[in-house]
Amino acid sequence: MGDKRTFNPARRRVIVAAGGVAAAMGSGAAFAGSADSLDLTFPGQKATHHIVYQLNQADHGYQQHILSSVQAMLRRYGSSIHIVVTCFAEGISVVLKKPVRPVAKGIRDGVASLHDYGVEFHGCGNTLRTLKLTKSALLPLATYVPMGAADLMELQHKGYAYIAW
Repeated sequence: MGDKRTFNPARRRVIVAAGGVAAAMGSGAAFAGSADSLDLTFPGQKATHHIVYQLNQADHGYQQHILSSVQAMLRRYGSSIHIVVTCFAEGISVVLKKPVRPVAKGIRDGVASLHDYGVEFHGCGNTLRTLKLTKSALLPLATYVPMGAADLMELQHKGYAYIAW
């Protein structure tokens, strides 16, 4: 996962056809949606839906629920949604090169796969400072933000729906 991955919008269509994210996450879950339930946009068109998730716990089940919800939103809204997952506090490990808390391989694979489908992962600078780490500790797929809580607020001001568990 050391390479810098780029988002290819055409990949999202594979979600419905082949179950790409579920397979990568090892969930084995069948897709509830169908191509008829997708809200698609044309290539290059901006997303009409925006959502930000808070991921701030180290618990494997909690992390799996967040990633499964993100996956479900991609299935439902396809290319018309932009998703950000803001990671801070105990949840920061999912976007660290060397996690400070255990992170299951399935979670790491899920993060990488969702990033490939255009999901942004943000890493909190305050949490990094508390751990005596720098932004270079983040995986290449993660975007550094100075403060996770401020990131959540600023994205909400931009019209993102806020989801927290």
